[in-house]
Amino acid sequence: MWHEVRGLKDDVDFGTPPRDGPPVALEIDGVMVTVPAGSSVMFAATKADRAIPKLCATDMLEAFGSCRVCLVEIEGRNGFPASCTTPVVEGMKVKTRSETLKRLRKGVLGLYLSDFPQSEIPDGWSEFHETLKAEGITSHPYGEAGANHFDAKVDDSNPYFLFDPTKCIVCSRCVRACAEVQGTFAITIDGRGFESKVVASQDQPFLQSECVSCGACVQACPSHALVEKSLFEGEYKHA
Repeated sequence: MWHEVRGLKDDVDFGTPPRDGPPVALEIDGVMVTVPAGSSVMFAATKADRAIPKLCATDMLEAFGSCRVCLVEIEGRNGFPASCTTPVVEGMKVKTRSETLKRLRKGVLGLYLSDFPQSEIPDGWSEFHETLKAEGITSHPYGEAGANHFDAKVDDSNPYFLFDPTKCIVCSRCVRACAEVQGTFAITIDGRGFESKVVASQDQPFLQSECVSCGACVQACPSHALVEKSLFEGEYKHA
């Protein structure tokens, strides 16, 4: 693991891969930290023990910047940039926590929850659930009366893992893991807007697709939409 080579904690996800370059010093919530040039603000914040909430980011993949949960404030800059795609700059001063950021993150997470089963919120144990808890979200902000995809069927065709579309937040981590880690390109995002969904190959069951069962997508999934069958005793309970 590159964590061991770089002297980093192996059980910590730094959000983006490490870089090689001259040292850059910056301030994260008043804490000084030094990282190689080219590192992301998210990487620097994690190294400074100021972890930033994230959904589409993971250090096994290159930054994507789509979930918008990792927003930060940077002194002297307008807006709220995504920390995973923002490179560090010498002398940069970053704020990862504020009332404004808290409000923005809750709004973003609320949109993800608008198509997520209420029954899955309190007892879940995925990275997505941990993020919700960390941001103080314990219930569905909009209710379940609107349009949703709760009737989507579970794909359990693969002998090693299953895919539950009702838990999918369309973060694209599985798509990128299949492409960047394995190089198989067996998973893609089909449709646009509210109809966007993760599909294997030409919208086929995983067992009939180009999937080679490497497990990269399962490892990358933050919401347990893709999950190993070995974690369940007996029949999987669909939300």
